[in-house]
Amino acid sequence: MGKVVMYGSVSVDGFVADGNDQPGPLFDWLSGGDVPLDEGGVLKVSQASYDYTRAYWDQIGATIVGRHVFDMTDGWDGKPPGGVAHVVVVTHRPRPAGWDPEAPFHFVDGVEAAVAKAQELAGERIVEVSVGDVGGQVLTAGLVDEVRMDLVPVVFGSGKRFFGSVHAQHLLGDPDVVIQGNRVLHLRYVVRR
Repeated sequence: MGKVVMYGSVSVDGFVADGNDQPGPLFDWLSGGDVPLDEGGVLKVSQASYDYTRAYWDQIGATIVGRHVFDMTDGWDGKPPGGVAHVVVVTHRPRPAGWDPEAPFHFVDGVEAAVAKAQELAGERIVEVSVGDVGGQVLTAGLVDEVRMDLVPVVFGSGKRFFGSVHAQHLLGDPDVVIQGNRVLHLRYVVRR
């Protein structure tokens, strides 16, 4: 099975969005360079960010998100973001009415079931877990192998936390990757068990 990686952009004070679910400048680094990160050329980053991010994105086999993110993005119109093959949605509600059953989205109840389904779909590839409440639940369940964050130089003061509502201590190893891009610092930590 591939690694389970919790990943997202974060403010220096630990938030992934403000209180209104707005990311503000957290994704500015994705347009702050001159190297196309995606096929459409919409995302352009520094060479250092490209080398790190593209290599990571190319390893992702499935992404786990919560129903809140799914609803906010309108399910990406049935096409997983970033070329990911499958999205597993953690939800206690049924799939939306009229949802295309052929779309590569899988709706499950609970984070343990989500990780199991994502690992089945991803095989040896990485299972990416979105940050926030679902990511925090997966971390608390002891199922996260690695935490990756794109640290952006902004202070929100309040909002949606990177680790959601995690209130217990979880030890991470020293950062084994530290890469500076334009307006972003890419960090990778192994989760200690």
